[in-house]
Amino acid sequence: MNRQAVWTLVAVSMASFMAGLDNLVVTTALPAIRTDLGGGLADLEWTVSAYTLTFAVLLMLGAALGDRFGRRRMFVTGLTVFTLGSAAAALAPNIGALIAARAVQGAGAAVTMPLTLTLLAAAVPAAKRGAAIGIWSAVSGLAVATGPLVGGSLTEHFSWQWIFWVNVPVGLALLPIARTKLAESRGENPRLDVPGTVLVSAGLFGIVLGLVRGNPDGWTHPLVLTALIAGGLLLLAFVGYELRWARHPMLPMRLFRNRAFSAVNSASLLMYLGMFGSIFLISQYFQGVGGYSPEEAGLRMLPWTGMPLLVAPLAGLLTDRIGGRPLVVAGLALQALGLVGFAVLADHSAGYGQQVPVLVVCGIGMALYFAPTANLVMASVRPAEQGIASGANSAMREVGGALGVAVLSAVFSAQGGYGSAAAFTDGIVPALTVGACVVAAGAVAAALVPRRHGMRTAVSVTDHPAPTAVPASRP
Repeated sequence: MNRQAVWTLVAVSMASFMAGLDNLVVTTALPAIRTDLGGGLADLEWTVSAYTLTFAVLLMLGAALGDRFGRRRMFVTGLTVFTLGSAAAALAPNIGALIAARAVQGAGAAVTMPLTLTLLAAAVPAAKRGAAIGIWSAVSGLAVATGPLVGGSLTEHFSWQWIFWVNVPVGLALLPIARTKLAESRGENPRLDVPGTVLVSAGLFGIVLGLVRGNPDGWTHPLVLTALIAGGLLLLAFVGYELRWARHPMLPMRLFRNRAFSAVNSASLLMYLGMFGSIFLISQYFQGVGGYSPEEAGLRMLPWTGMPLLVAPLAGLLTDRIGGRPLVVAGLALQALGLVGFAVLADHSAGYGQQVPVLVVCGIGMALYFAPTANLVMASVRPAEQGIASGANSAMREVGGALGVAVLSAVFSAQGGYGSAAAFTDGIVPALTVGACVVAAGAVAAALVPRRHGMRTAVSVTDHPAPTAVPASRP
């Protein structure tokens, strides 16, 4: 790779790491936050939900803004907002200010995240793209999976404020790199689809709000039912508008007629549903049943969460040689197998030593999924559409993650609970079984992606620069 490609890889990988890390980093710090800032259970839940909500809702808008105003420019803008939001969270004098700062963080991450993959795909030559996306995927996956460990370690050894302060120097270091080293580009559509943007953002807001509040408030609560129904109707209205009336659609519906695009996005939704919900419960299992501290529980997750850092770059190299489809199918199948294995061992009260192999299987499966999926998304559309395709895939993953925590937590609560180790085991076994079935369905969806020869046309298209690319320069 040339120097600009290396700098781009560094900048987008670190930005993705910070955005992914803050999805779950706060979970293990909640008791310390409550001690310092006060607030009830609902307030603490909103410190998690505020980030998830704004992040998921604004992803499509972030991609559209990048296409309209310049991807590098909006990447810098999003990174600035995220860094300022992190500082505000660390300085929050009360729980309300912390929740507001978390929402700002999520908004900045939503603008930054979908542009990372687009900028990387444009900067790296096609022959090296799989390996580069493999590294990006490994870093992104590691961030999501190690959020509880990082949050627990910083809180235990320093203070909860440090889970936010750690973003500030990284963000400040990345800003000049992004401004001077990244090439500027835009999408082919010069106009922002305002009605479509409003409809999809409001629809995602309703769906994600209903999902994150379903378990704490109850699935029959008026707010939850209203949010889910209204969100679903707004998304249907968005599809109808994009199909019939939009002159410059933000998400061309014809993309979903592409079997590769539809299949890989379905697989992403199902993978994140099963994986996010399972990590959420297993990290608690090590504390509630194993009796470990948050940091010790995070360390015991490393056989799973550390695998992407080792395997994903290799998966990226293999993607360049054999195509992404077989790797994604194999990865999802291994992830499902690992979840079933952990459920069986938990049901038989197996010790940690017996659980390590299935955690490794889960980690390898997750790593095999990450890099090829990103490459398949980029290869399934034209270069000018890569920004919005990345935004759509990111939105699918975030909705899948929110849905996974909600669904698997509901199964857990219906079959068990937090009252004792036995009750926790009674709940986690069926929850992980459901998670495994969902991930297995994702493997079936991934198998519908065309074979390598069916992707050659799409891949060759991405080798050409976008027609609206402009020279790299300071804005």
